[in-house]
Amino acid sequence: MAESAATPGGPTMAEEGSAMRVDVVTIFPAYLEPLRLSLLGKARDRGVLEVHTHDLRDWATDRHRTVDDTPYGGGPGMVMRPEPWDAALREISSSGGPAPRPRVIVPTPAGRPFTQACAAELAREPWLVFCCGRYEGIDARVIEAWADDEISIGDYVLSGGEVATLVMVEAIARLLPGAVGNTQSITDDSFAHGLLEGPVYTRPPEWAGRRVPDVLLSGDHGAIARWRRDQALRRTAQRRPDLLADVELSEADRRVLAEVAREAAASAAEPTDADAAPASADAR
Repeated sequence: MAESAATPGGPTMAEEGSAMRVDVVTIFPAYLEPLRLSLLGKARDRGVLEVHTHDLRDWATDRHRTVDDTPYGGGPGMVMRPEPWDAALREISSSGGPAPRPRVIVPTPAGRPFTQACAAELAREPWLVFCCGRYEGIDARVIEAWADDEISIGDYVLSGGEVATLVMVEAIARLLPGAVGNTQSITDDSFAHGLLEGPVYTRPPEWAGRRVPDVLLSGDHGAIARWRRDQALRRTAQRRPDLLADVELSEADRRVLAEVAREAAASAAEPTDADAAPASADAR
């Protein structure tokens, strides 16, 4: 009924005592194959993450394996029936996971926004179940009875919850202890300190006439740290200024932001091509 991610011969949750279990219920189990790849696959191999995918149709009771029906009140599309969902969640919840009950999450555009802080919150849970809706969504009574969270990954609509689940599981899993080889890469991520991450560079030192900033080649770790902080502040001020309201700023930070503001004001005051163009005859 379910595909298990347990790795033969590898460490188990009981042996490690810290693995997170994730169950995903969907009508398209193959959609979740990326959970076997890259960092997620390595986390599973290391016993940090245990993933099970389940086909909702396994809990349908008719020969056509029906999981949807027309909406009450009319309207387009179909709605996922409550009975298969209830049966699936009851069986999964009673399967002997790492907690008395999993935290049940429904990805939906109507949910609370998914952020790095939300990912960190969910990374502290021992057991998560994601319910991937399709069509017009899951019968609201299932949400009322089972869901601990309704979460949105953005202000747009997808065809189902599978993509949103992949996004959330990847963001959550990389925060688990032992999931990422170099933990410094997590602490330097965008949003880790409330700021967007600045630009990064590697070899060669010059490419296509563009040089790596000299400070990064200087070996001066203090200057490099300050440069990276300044670049993160600049990028955040230019692209996501709303984030700065929640960031604790030093005097040096404030000087950088003041400089960015002056540069933006000067750029806005420069004449554009349209300003410099002569008036047409029709405008006289």
